[in-house]
Amino acid sequence: MPSNRILSRLSRQEFALLEPHLEAVDLPVRKTLEARRKRIDQVYFIESGFASVVANGTNKPSIEVGIIGREGMNGLAIVMGHDRAQHDTYIQVAGHGLRISAAKLREADERSMILHRAMLRYAHAFLLQTTTTALANGRSKIEERAARWLLMADDRIDGDDLPLTHEFLSLMLGTHRPGVTIALQALEKAGLITTRRSHITIIDRKGLEKSSNGTYIRSDR
Repeated sequence: MPSNRILSRLSRQEFALLEPHLEAVDLPVRKTLEARRKRIDQVYFIESGFASVVANGTNKPSIEVGIIGREGMNGLAIVMGHDRAQHDTYIQVAGHGLRISAAKLREADERSMILHRAMLRYAHAFLLQTTTTALANGRSKIEERAARWLLMADDRIDGDDLPLTHEFLSLMLGTHRPGVTIALQALEKAGLITTRRSHITIIDRKGLEKSSNGTYIRSDR
């Protein structure tokens, strides 16, 4: 069975509806899974690495509104009966996954209520993640938001070493790069992380969870 959690929790009978149409693919950094206002032709069940769902405001900086790792999939619009993406979704930490055409996924979804409910459960979890993100972005300090994001990223990779730059984090957190640098320096001074060029290593998860000040909810399981 695959390591993607939606697929791994299906019965053999339900998985058999998808298996002939699934293709193993590499997911390099910056690979586009969905493009804003474009039709979704392929759906990816991520098995390693993770993708960011990024909203683009008119004449304003982009901001990440969600993360998708091995717990999930892109293409929730397909599950909801639509065919176009509202945001950009692209790989931020390289990995691999299983790809299926949107048409084949629709066919399987229509044949199996169990599969449909499994994808709806993930859609609900993703909605909770995005609403918590909105709350954190509007109410929390940058240090708390940075701690929360690092924990969410750590949930979705193997090991505790994150290949991330300050510039990338500023986009994900919707803030200026100097603010991210100050936040990471504070977390490092507290002994929660270490940083080096393009990498951040988490060394104290419990301390990082405390620093997130209640904004972090583990939703990748």
